[in-house]
Amino acid sequence: MDRWGITLPLPGLALAEQREIVAGLPALGYTDAWSAEVNGADAFTPLALAAQWAGGLRLGTAIVPIYTRAPGLLAMSAATLAGLAPGRFVLGIGTSSPVIVEQWNGIEFAKPYQRSRDMLRFLRKALAGEKVTEQYETFTVDGFRLESPPATPPALALAALRPQMIRLAAAESDAAITNWLAPGDVPKVRAAAGPGTELVARIFVCPTPDAGTARAIGRRMIAAYLTVPAYAAFHDWLGRGELMRPMREAWAAGDRRGTLEKIGDDLVDDLVVHGPPEACRERVAEYQAQGLDTPVIAIVSPPGADVADLVRRLGRAG
Repeated sequence: MDRWGITLPLPGLALAEQREIVAGLPALGYTDAWSAEVNGADAFTPLALAAQWAGGLRLGTAIVPIYTRAPGLLAMSAATLAGLAPGRFVLGIGTSSPVIVEQWNGIEFAKPYQRSRDMLRFLRKALAGEKVTEQYETFTVDGFRLESPPATPPALALAALRPQMIRLAAAESDAAITNWLAPGDVPKVRAAAGPGTELVARIFVCPTPDAGTARAIGRRMIAAYLTVPAYAAFHDWLGRGELMRPMREAWAAGDRRGTLEKIGDDLVDDLVVHGPPEACRERVAEYQAQGLDTPVIAIVSPPGADVADLVRRLGRAG
């Protein structure tokens, strides 16, 4: 299926105010709605509402952190949503980051690869209704069974930025989730995943013809995200290590203004889609042409924008 996704909740609007927009997504050509979880809405509540507001959408989490929820709780949340959207839910999990896990939640960020593998294996069994008693490398479960397992277990997806994690996603889940990449990066990720794994990517889209505004927003986002070690290593692998070195050095020195100055227009233009909405839609389609299965638009709203209008114009039928 030719997919076209959007990130919920939408920016600039209270979640309770988004019903009409979400209900209209299928008519605009959207096939998917994927949530995120950082320090705003949790990953499950927006999708629970979307399951009632727009019955035709596939729903996915991209992602739920695997340290901040214990295994049984994560299985219960996933089972609940799978029951609300039978056959239309993808549980996307990932390690998140040391800042979110350790600094904000006081949980040790240890053995991310092993924790990801263990959680996928636990969830596969638990969501199929099996009783799980298992000593995994990173946690132990003794006698857990869902009271009401979903009739159709959700598909599983794993956030993956580098070859080892991408291969884990291909081996143990149904899809690999990534972000912060350009269309030309997709073939490298596809090669690591192999032909049979769905590739999902969140694509940051700032729909405005004002390139200066879009680039200023993009620079701040790149400075915040791509100085995180996991993303830095991802872009080293993609071949941007030297290009991004001055930015990283300025960040490490505590020079926040200098960090922004070291981020060139070309880097922003590679990684943040911007321009009039119709041009943005064409740019997102380039990711699909390079081998991405499911682009998930994350609207980065420019000042004063009408988000509902942007959603309409970014839809394939908009």
